[in-house]
Amino acid sequence: MKCVFLIFFINFLPRYPGKSLRRDGSYPKTFEDIKNEIAGYTDIAKAIIDLAVHGKAQNRSYERLAVFADTIGPRLSGMKNLDAAIKYMFSALWEDGLENVHLEPVKVPHWERGEEFAMMLEPRNHSIAILGLGSSVGTPPEGITAEVIVVASFDELHKRAQEAKGKIVVYNEPFISYGETVRYRSQGAVEAAKVGAVASLIRSIASFSIHSPHTGWQNYQPGVPRIPTACISVEDAEMMSRMSLRGIKIIVHLKMGAKTYPDAPSFNTVAEIVGSKYPEQIVLVSGHLDSWDVGQGAMDDGGGAFISWEALSLIKDLGLHPKRTLRLVLWTGEEQGGIGAEQYYQLHKENISNFDIVMESDEGTFQPSGLGFTGSAKARRIVKEIMTLLQPINVTDVFDNADGTDIDYWMRDGVPGASLRDDLSKYFWFHHSQGDTMTVQDPNQMNLCAAVWTVVSYVIADMEEMLPR
Repeated sequence: MKCVFLIFFINFLPRYPGKSLRRDGSYPKTFEDIKNEIAGYTDIAKAIIDLAVHGKAQNRSYERLAVFADTIGPRLSGMKNLDAAIKYMFSALWEDGLENVHLEPVKVPHWERGEEFAMMLEPRNHSIAILGLGSSVGTPPEGITAEVIVVASFDELHKRAQEAKGKIVVYNEPFISYGETVRYRSQGAVEAAKVGAVASLIRSIASFSIHSPHTGWQNYQPGVPRIPTACISVEDAEMMSRMSLRGIKIIVHLKMGAKTYPDAPSFNTVAEIVGSKYPEQIVLVSGHLDSWDVGQGAMDDGGGAFISWEALSLIKDLGLHPKRTLRLVLWTGEEQGGIGAEQYYQLHKENISNFDIVMESDEGTFQPSGLGFTGSAKARRIVKEIMTLLQPINVTDVFDNADGTDIDYWMRDGVPGASLRDDLSKYFWFHHSQGDTMTVQDPNQMNLCAAVWTVVSYVIADMEEMLPR
């Protein structure tokens, strides 16, 4: 009789083969459960899209950025402009009614280019457009006058090492991709110094040029002489290459007043919408507030910073209260290699288990195509499902690997990461140049980027469970 009763009782148990109860008495969600949960956000996603793209918030991120960029200008770490930008954003976020608006102190590099110019003296007088590279030393006060050797690669430089001693090395490396070609900017001075060169001039890392040099950070190595280094326009690099191939002797006079000062105080700028159910758990959206000292820093990374702010504004405007805390961080010192973000990571990594996802937009805010994502296969399936909510604006793709200097620290330790993917076809036309201004930005494209950023961050912040690691 006991056996019959046991069989009868078992038949009334819920069917969850191979699954164990959680501490709260619930069973783990199946992917079908998660799909249904995400589908429940369809109306909210539409409301976000309508507000950002068609409603009263239309063009708001663009207009906010325009006022900021026109008022503050370029914002290199250590500059007074960056201090002014941080104060500006602190006030703007507080006035926007966001929560826990505060500054977190960090130390950042302080380098200034000073006055700089280059002149070709032979075979004719020609003013060479240059921008000194970050952390470069300056020339002696009288400058450097030397013959030029033009090479197309590090391999060619090493093969012609004997010719390079006492000369200015001009790199005319072809642009393949930013990731592959940028090593000439970062390592060019070191490799030239190893063969006895007195300076290096590097063809700008740009896919298109209108006689515009593009700057960026470069690195010296211990035990290798530090020589002045600057980027030059694609046009000047190619012209000197043609001259050199004809056997024409080229002499250049270079003068650079670059100096490095002690590290300067700065701040990461933080604001939140505090979670309604799991306030200790964090969905982080971000962009970097610093820029180079040319142009306006509107594209790199004003756009990314301002659509991240817009995400919190849109959620607040709609009266939404996500379960988790949505945290905005505007990084400082990114252009020197994520200096501010590294210090933020060191300060907060003890709570790493509470970081649900880290998101950064730092590759422009042009026509969006989807998200780059780094995380587990299970988390990727969930993110792909969330992206279906963006079908009304046809932005649904999920690409391999999130990109973001400032979020790399977290992703390396297993936190899921996401970056905005957009049309990069013109990004490196303007990157780190005088051309990075508001003229590059398009309000309609920024509206779409803001919609993507907001839908994804809100849904992840409001789902019942964190993304699986």
